[in-house]
Amino acid sequence: MTIPSTLFLHHEIMLLALRPKRGTVVRGTAYPYAVGGAVMAELLLNGRIAVQQSGKKQVVEAVSTDPLGEPLVDRCLERINSEKGRLSLAMWIARLAGVKDLNDRIAEQLCKRDILRAAHARILLIFRRRIYPEADPEPRREVVERLRGAIFTEAPHVDPRTLILLSVADSAGLLTAVFDKNKLGGRKARIEQLVDGEILGKAVRAAVKTMRTAIVAP
Repeated sequence: MTIPSTLFLHHEIMLLALRPKRGTVVRGTAYPYAVGGAVMAELLLNGRIAVQQSGKKQVVEAVSTDPLGEPLVDRCLERINSEKGRLSLAMWIARLAGVKDLNDRIAEQLCKRDILRAAHARILLIFRRRIYPEADPEPRREVVERLRGAIFTEAPHVDPRTLILLSVADSAGLLTAVFDKNKLGGRKARIEQLVDGEILGKAVRAAVKTMRTAIVAP
């Protein structure tokens, strides 16, 4: 699979989680774990890692050291390659979820593409925090429309990257940030059908299942 020419999966996760005008991430979701799952999925889809069954766990093995050109993804790949033992996929997702300034690191890359802009907001007129309002609405709109087409139509073919994005976003509770909760409830069977379908292949499908478990119950 080729390197993404537009956005990486964890960039898309942030755009889904972001309140466009406020520049803050929605609360009440497993957003950090969704980012971790998205990064691991990116490495898996691009052939940098493999996931194998070891007893009851799925463990991650390094396959390549070639970087993908995205700081967070490449740093994760370096850590996997330098790890002495084989850690589980769930553990790597948890480690990524705990990365310091995770949101800022992702947002900075989106700011460089002029998709977001960096700003500051005051809390209680005393504390300052960084926020990232939307600068270009088109990338987020494109991500939402891809998901809308997958969820709310009966399209027989959905590309693997969109399926994984859907799976991660659904597991983290992020779909309700962009779609009506009641309407999503009516498409539950469709979502499960897509996530459990054959299009991803057995190995990737098994890894996605583990990611969903890790995200839902960190």
